[in-house]
Amino acid sequence: MSKTLKTVAIVGAVAASLAAHTTTATAQAKEKCFGVSLAGKNDCAAGPGTTCAGSSTVDYQGNAWTLVDAGTCSEIELPAMADGTARMGSLEALERDLPQG
Repeated sequence: MSKTLKTVAIVGAVAASLAAHTTTATAQAKEKCFGVSLAGKNDCAAGPGTTCAGSSTVDYQGNAWTLVDAGTCSEIELPAMADGTARMGSLEALERDLPQG
């Protein structure tokens, strides 16, 4: 094996190792944020009346969640509710904006 080929192989192995580490670190830096996803854009297990990813039926459905960067859930800007009350994300399921049924 030539010296150049060995160098390329080593660089490739190091790059793959770093990529795997970055992916793991990124996944660990996420948290469930309830009440911030648009209808049909939630991540898995939305709550009663829904089954999994993409199954929420109402914008900002309180029991539907989306993974967001850790520490950002309550900082996501959302439109106010119809009565003018502020709407914010939560780390726990909410009782607002649930589907009628």
